[in-house]
Amino acid sequence: YFSWVFTGKYVESQSGWTCFGIIVGLLGLLTAWTVAFGTKENESALRSKAQKNGNPIEAFKAIFQNDQLLWVALSYLLYAIANVATTGVLIFLFKYILDNQAAYSLTGVIALVAGLVMAPLYPILNKRIPRRYLYLGGMVLMIVGYLLFAVGSSNLAMVIVGLVFFYLPQTFIQMTAILSLTDSIEYGQLKNGKRNEAVTLSVRPMLDKIAGACSNGIVGIIAVAAGMIGDATAADMTAANIGMFKVCAFYVPLGIIVLSLLVFLFKVKITEKMHDEIVEELEAKLASGEISE
Repeated sequence: YFSWVFTGKYVESQSGWTCFGIIVGLLGLLTAWTVAFGTKENESALRSKAQKNGNPIEAFKAIFQNDQLLWVALSYLLYAIANVATTGVLIFLFKYILDNQAAYSLTGVIALVAGLVMAPLYPILNKRIPRRYLYLGGMVLMIVGYLLFAVGSSNLAMVIVGLVFFYLPQTFIQMTAILSLTDSIEYGQLKNGKRNEAVTLSVRPMLDKIAGACSNGIVGIIAVAAGMIGDATAADMTAANIGMFKVCAFYVPLGIIVLSLLVFLFKVKITEKMHDEIVEELEAKLASGEISE
């Protein structure tokens, strides 16, 4: 649009991309300022009276003694690895199997709309549905998405439906992981006597970085294994190539998602109710003088 405004032609131009960059920059500033000036940090007695950790080694030692933090982190890491393994090779699905690379843009549209719709819905649903079930339900929806990818990879309509199931629950999964990791701060404080807030809250970004670092390697392995490299086209793909792609891009990540679900289901015990009870116990200890610094 901006290229047409400045050049009178419907082609890419420097002015068009410059306007696009300005719009993105303004949106970035707007959202950053909204967070910076629109949120307030609550200071509680538990935080102000938390025992000092002394040094980074003691802080990380206390984290490794926080079993709930570790189980949530493991479940989320498995999810993140499966997620990047699939999203990184979706372009191959459209290019080499569907033979419709132009339709790949639908993945970005679906992911964007899903995020915009589900993010504000999360707190509303969480008032009635415990976040544990939102997380597990999200995993089930992703599993449905993987199954649709696997059985309908040559059908664009089924792939689109699969993308909806794949992207729709991701906000729920990520938000639940963030909140569960946050709640594990008080759990660790009660269990170990130390509050590791800063280090604990850095765990999820670290897990995302680990998964992101794995992404390029995973994509390369899948591309080579499925023969989707060089000058290959959709016409060159054999049943063996397509089968290998589906195993690497869908079935293996599906297994990882199932494992993530099982870890959260059987090992993650911290819930909203449990967290409230922990906070009450910590406040009682603070009032009685058991937490003195």
